Amino acid sequence: MATHEEHVLVIPASVIDAIGVIDGFESDVDRFLGPILESDQLSYRPRGAMEVDPSFKQLIPYVVLEWADDAGQRHVFAYTRGGGGGEERLHAKRSIGIGGHISREDAADGSDAYATGMQRELDEEIRLEAQYTETREGLIYDPSNEVGQVHLGVVHRFVLDSPNVTSNEADLAEGGFVSIDQLRSEHQRLETWSQLALDALYG
Repeated sequence: MATHEEHVLVIPASVIDAIGVIDGFESDVDRFLGPILESDQLSYRPRGAMEVDPSFKQLIPYVVLEWADDAGQRHVFAYTRGGGGGEERLHAKRSIGIGGHISREDAADGSDAYATGMQRELDEEIRLEAQYTETREGLIYDPSNEVGQVHLGVVHRFVLDSPNVTSNEADLAEGGFVSIDQLRSEHQRLETWSQLALDALYG
């Protein structure tokens, strides 16, 4: 019996190219994301095929969790990608982004599939027991490697009122809040998207 294959939300690369060029971090998120999410060319396609087809970009919410201590020093939740069910090509890299694919099931009840999928990924990967404010910070596209060529990241920043976050999955090992200075010192250990997000959000 055939196993069910996940179908993920994608947009043709040509739709993005018609808006403009994204190379690295793009802070003008609304210029691109509005037309993308409103496009009639959005579709759900088999994930296996999409992982090797750069003519489509998979939309990936990428949530950065930030918390400031009593002294005002900012910290970001970071973890090491383990050997679980995530993207194998990123294993053993440090990351500051929580998120994943938007699946066809996220649109099953007619709700906002993007928002539903982002919340589902957060609930699967972490336990977030803090109040927060959310801002959408930018887009990430990194064509320098085979993972980046097929994904378009949407960077969200959650500013938390407490550091009450724990990992739910073995794939998120060594999870915890790390100072910005420490993350800068670990820059080469970070996955490319996290390097781009760190540089754009924290200089």
